[in-house]
Amino acid sequence: MIEFHNVSKRYPNGFEALKDINLKIGQGEFVAVIGLSGAGKSTLIRTINRMHDITGGTLTVDGINVMELQGKSLRAFRRKIGMIFQSFNLITRTTVIKNVLTAFVPELPWWRAFLGIFKKEEKIAALEALDKMGILDKAFVRADQLSGGQQQRVALARTLAQNPQIILADEPVASLDPVTARQVMDDFQRINRDMNITVIINIHHVELALQYASRVIGIREGRIVYDGPAAQVTQQILDDIYQGKREEATV
Repeated sequence: MIEFHNVSKRYPNGFEALKDINLKIGQGEFVAVIGLSGAGKSTLIRTINRMHDITGGTLTVDGINVMELQGKSLRAFRRKIGMIFQSFNLITRTTVIKNVLTAFVPELPWWRAFLGIFKKEEKIAALEALDKMGILDKAFVRADQLSGGQQQRVALARTLAQNPQIILADEPVASLDPVTARQVMDDFQRINRDMNITVIINIHHVELALQYASRVIGIREGRIVYDGPAAQVTQQILDDIYQGKREEATV
């Protein structure tokens, strides 16, 4: 369970990205976060794994106060939360399997991490993650030789190798063509359904959000203005979220 209680986030320049957020997300939910650019979507999801610190209120994950975590306990906490980015964040000049193996680096002794030495079980886990994403045959191909969709699947495989309970995705299909974007969203939906992993996606593609997510959270100027089933989102609700500026959203 992820729970926001009166959460706010103010940046050093004074900009308040989140204002009095109250929210509960249960294990196994598929949630899409939508809204205009600058509405607070990325900030919201990045507070969950402490990429951004909140400045007011309380944020807990499975009863753990996220802001109280430090050092080793914070690193262990982040192992349970996978993060997917628009830019894939791969080491493009090395092989796919080496990219997936980086999921284990935070837990390695410094000398193993420095020398790139991985145990047999870690290599097997990496290959199994690639198999789950349907790209096992690309294990020894350089990452920069893959298509955008294949690179995002490598990023997903790297996350699955962590055995996460939650996956956060920050505009994961923004740089992909429409066909590939749907294929990647299919992957998120399958991971959510088959593995009971909570998936929270910040997404500009409103049509994809409504098609794939079971729950939609609409944010406007740092506040939640809609939180409910995707199937119940109406044009009036979208107009309220986007303030009549739907041209900033991809439909």
